[in-house]
Amino acid sequence: MEATVIDWARLEHAYGTAEDVPELLRAMASRHADEREEALEELHSSLCHQGDVYSASAHAVPELARLALRGPGHRPELLWLLAAIADGAGRPDETAAAERAVATAVPSLLELARDPDPRTREAMVTLVAACGPRYALPVLPLLRARLAEEPEPRVRGVLVTALGLLDPSGSAREARARALLADPEPRVRLAAAEDLLRTAPLPLPGDLVEHAVTARLAAPHHHEPALWPRPYRPYGERLLEDPEAALRALALGLPIGYDIVDRWRDREPDVLPWALAATGPDERELLRLARLACALPPEGRARVRDHVRPHTASGDPAVRAAAVTALARAGVPEAVSKTVRLVAEAPGEAATAYAVEAVTEVFGAAAEPVARAVAARLDSGTGPSPGTPLAPLARFPALAAPSASRLAELVGHGGHGYDVVTLLGAIGPRAGAGAERALRQAAEADDEGLAGHAAVAHHRVTGDAAFAVSVLRPLLTGELRGWAVPRAGELGPAGAPLLPFVEECLAHGAPPARAEAAYAVWRITGRRTEDVLAPLARQAVTSEAFHPVQRTAVRALTALGLLPRHLVAPLRRAADSVRRVASDGGPDRGRPHEDYLVRDEVRRLLATAEVVG
Repeated sequence: MEATVIDWARLEHAYGTAEDVPELLRAMASRHADEREEALEELHSSLCHQGDVYSASAHAVPELARLALRGPGHRPELLWLLAAIADGAGRPDETAAAERAVATAVPSLLELARDPDPRTREAMVTLVAACGPRYALPVLPLLRARLAEEPEPRVRGVLVTALGLLDPSGSAREARARALLADPEPRVRLAAAEDLLRTAPLPLPGDLVEHAVTARLAAPHHHEPALWPRPYRPYGERLLEDPEAALRALALGLPIGYDIVDRWRDREPDVLPWALAATGPDERELLRLARLACALPPEGRARVRDHVRPHTASGDPAVRAAAVTALARAGVPEAVSKTVRLVAEAPGEAATAYAVEAVTEVFGAAAEPVARAVAARLDSGTGPSPGTPLAPLARFPALAAPSASRLAELVGHGGHGYDVVTLLGAIGPRAGAGAERALRQAAEADDEGLAGHAAVAHHRVTGDAAFAVSVLRPLLTGELRGWAVPRAGELGPAGAPLLPFVEECLAHGAPPARAEAAYAVWRITGRRTEDVLAPLARQAVTSEAFHPVQRTAVRALTALGLLPRHLVAPLRRAADSVRRVASDGGPDRGRPHEDYLVRDEVRRLLATAEVVG
């Protein structure tokens, strides 16, 4: 039978037309490993980009399978690529075609389950699992036989996981996994415990938690395989679904303390003993301890104080600054004077900026000496260093006013653009003519995001809104309309000439943009709520997780002082949840977790707003 000719130019992969796939497949047949390495990377990125498959993916499967079976090398990697294609996401027709193509190719590859190379055997088992129970059912006898025969512990562990995902015989599967909890090899015990934990109801049984943790600690070089299909749940992820089980695992020695507090609220006191034992003279760990301190009761903060105080004298300026940040977050007054020294002695350290930020937020007016130190660096012409935040000076505009001319020189330079613009706006008319000129230049520059901020700051410095309006008007009709709408609202009543453009966004923008526009309309008009409340209400709670647009809507409703009645119950659930509703994936800066800030904002809205409707 004549082979089917594939018109690759009519197919697509992640980067457009798939006409380059045949050449990449030919390169995989090269005797030169470096050529194969480069081609494999291109194929994986093109055919299964970040887990998505495309029309070309299924068509490439037969040749990828042939190369895995008879090619000159990179056999495990080719099998893992096939597994990724089988488990890929994307358009339903393309994912179904990809899954079908891989399942069709698997029977010809089964001999690789006995390959001399354990990495190939492992990859072959992973590939079978990726095809899912519907296609893998005929292969289960082979997997069971391989489990009995396999000499390599890591591959045995992978077989246990695959059988757990594919075997429909519930009681037999559980009995096998239970028996393997006594296996001499920790990788096998861990795979068995993972399988049992995946299907166990909450709260998780204590014996399974102990089996999983002790097996994991006995296998220090354990790492997850390249790919498992979606029902798979790593033991750590499953443990974190049950905070008591996670704390039990922590007590047994599994270092998941920070994972617990990132998932669950108000668990910082439970995690503190572990965190103190784990934190030494390390900048990142001290900053993580600083974040923990933000949510501790007084006795916990005292323990943090005693632990970090010796590190505030470290000869390493980064460690010293991180320790001072932790001291500030623990509410220790001496952090103010120590931060003043940091500004003078280690102004370029990132953690110095975190200490300045922490002292300003925690101590408020009592942080004035730190603001003076930052202002002194401005006056001396030696700073600020790129990492030192200027935004805290906005709390003390009178201190910053004498440095306005120096600040004006920094607009658009040295990585301080937004902070300098914010600070000049906070100084207001006292910033003077130099600031006016600098802000005008920034508002007319190519950076449209900065331009909107500079236009608003220019208005605050000069009191004349005409220039800000002229800058924002074209932005409100361009690609950055979403950035410009909040800036128009910041002008307040002076933004009235921009109201038609904001109203256009309110009427026809995407839902998140409509929420921003609603708040801007209210700020400009100072009283209008009839067409503002509904868009804000729709965005205030749209899912179980809070995202920035939800936070914006909550803040706006608080400013309006109005709360639609149907939002009370979901917002109450968000405020009272024991599980976090907002994630915090930013770098470790010793700040409070974003979720606690969200909780405070929601509670403020519930406590202060008038319930309507």
